[in-house]
Amino acid sequence: MAGRSAPTGRRIRIATELRKLRERAGFTATEAARVHGISQGQLSNIETARFGVSAERLRAMAQNYACSNYAFIEALVNMVQDRRRGWWSEYQELLPTPLLDLAELEHHAERLRGAITAHIPGLLQSADHAREIVRQHVPELPPPDVEHRVSFRIKRQAILYGAEPTPYQALIHEAALRTEVGGPETARSQLQHLLDMSEQDHITIQVIPFRAGAIPGSGQSIYYAHGPVPELDTVHLDQSHGLAFLDADTQLQNYRTLFSRIEDAALSPEDTRDLIHHISQHL
Repeated sequence: MAGRSAPTGRRIRIATELRKLRERAGFTATEAARVHGISQGQLSNIETARFGVSAERLRAMAQNYACSNYAFIEALVNMVQDRRRGWWSEYQELLPTPLLDLAELEHHAERLRGAITAHIPGLLQSADHAREIVRQHVPELPPPDVEHRVSFRIKRQAILYGAEPTPYQALIHEAALRTEVGGPETARSQLQHLLDMSEQDHITIQVIPFRAGAIPGSGQSIYYAHGPVPELDTVHLDQSHGLAFLDADTQLQNYRTLFSRIEDAALSPEDTRDLIHHISQHL
């Protein structure tokens, strides 16, 4: 697989937010370029993430757009100034770009929430469970690629450990708990792993029981990454045709509402542990 030449997910997000600021200010690209003292081509390259932008220029552009949301501006500036290469860059020759963007998103998130129906969330999968899931990839992956993806998934879980772990809430449908991925032994081990992880103060695991009936969003895996300010939140969807990242204001609000409704349908963390233990005993 060719090395990553596309801009990172964070650079794309910075570019997207600058375009949104221009549009909210009512500037055309031609007008904005003139106000900023740059060519329209330069502005286009910035807004499409082909070119990066300095902190100074970003602040100047926000000022020209009359943006008074200083917390939002400073959050964007911090994104611009953080140029450190993450551990996921080790996989740039091995994995598709959207997977690298997912790891980057998780790494920088203030808080994470996930709702999933068919599988155990990747951040809570054991290595054996993850390997069985990756083996189901279509088209089938060769063994070295399977192991690359498994190791990548396990390394993503590092955000849940350490001195300042990322708070994480997982809403998991009962169907995922009862699916014997890899056979009874692997399934039992995975359920025990969930129980162990649920004891961590920063991790909340809640099961959506079968008796909850129909729930919104049940046909997709939904991941909500909270940014340093609400305007920089991101929704990640894992779909059969690939990964999607959503950040439009209306989309974010809709998924906040959706998560609240799913959470209302889920068991409490205590009842969740009881159900996981019960299912494990009867495998």
